[in-house]
Amino acid sequence: MLIGAGVTVRAVARVVGAGSLQPLPATGRRFGDTRRVRLDEAGPDGLLRLDALACHLQDIATDDYLDAGFGDDRSWVLRRLLVAVGRPAGFDETLDLTTWCSGLGSRWAERSTRLRGTRGAEIDAVALWVHLDPDTGIPRRLADQFEETFGPSAGGRRVGASLLHPPPTNDAGSANWAPRWCDLDVLDHVNNAAYWTAVLEEAATVGLKPPYRAEIEHRTAVGGGEALHTPVCRETDGTLRMWFLNEAGVCASALVGPEPSSGAAARADSL
Repeated sequence: MLIGAGVTVRAVARVVGAGSLQPLPATGRRFGDTRRVRLDEAGPDGLLRLDALACHLQDIATDDYLDAGFGDDRSWVLRRLLVAVGRPAGFDETLDLTTWCSGLGSRWAERSTRLRGTRGAEIDAVALWVHLDPDTGIPRRLADQFEETFGPSAGGRRVGASLLHPPPTNDAGSANWAPRWCDLDVLDHVNNAAYWTAVLEEAATVGLKPPYRAEIEHRTAVGGGEALHTPVCRETDGTLRMWFLNEAGVCASALVGPEPSSGAAARADSL
């Protein structure tokens, strides 16, 4: 709190972007659409895979952005994603998706998405997207028009771009992952959804039992032809941690594990 000349100004607290789920806003822009879980999106267990879910999340984010009139500026990269699966979606289930801006920074924005299925699926997600200059690749300040369009649903909530995952542990097991050509996007970088295929290969050995949470953090882009070292650590509560490393260090990290005691389903019901 700053006080001077008889005027009181309250400092706005900044929290970690995509660090917690946010409720549906009472005011501001909300964008909705419907998706169906297709054959190539479900695993042998008949449930929507995390990589396919990530595609749905980035697609509806793009659709909202384009619908709001920002088609000429699409240079955004994912910094952090948190997903809480209370009840997983099944093959051929229809999902109603609702997305909105839930936080703003100077050069990034937080986007929340709520998914509800016709057969009871309950999934909630929040992602932090960084706005880049397409020529330099350096984070670029958000335009006034962006804040005018998407800011009201955030309700003044300011978020930072700090990351939460720890570095690899010394006892982490050793593995490797070589992204395929079809894992690359139009920027010749490994798409954020592709990382989940590597995580799922490890998580499938023990299964994903809802409610569970899944997180991923991206530090640097990975280009075509890079082979990554992927240490894996399993914690006593069943949580799987995985890191993606190249010669320069950690490129990304992921976590999949049981939802904290509050429960994803309980939190989802309140959103």
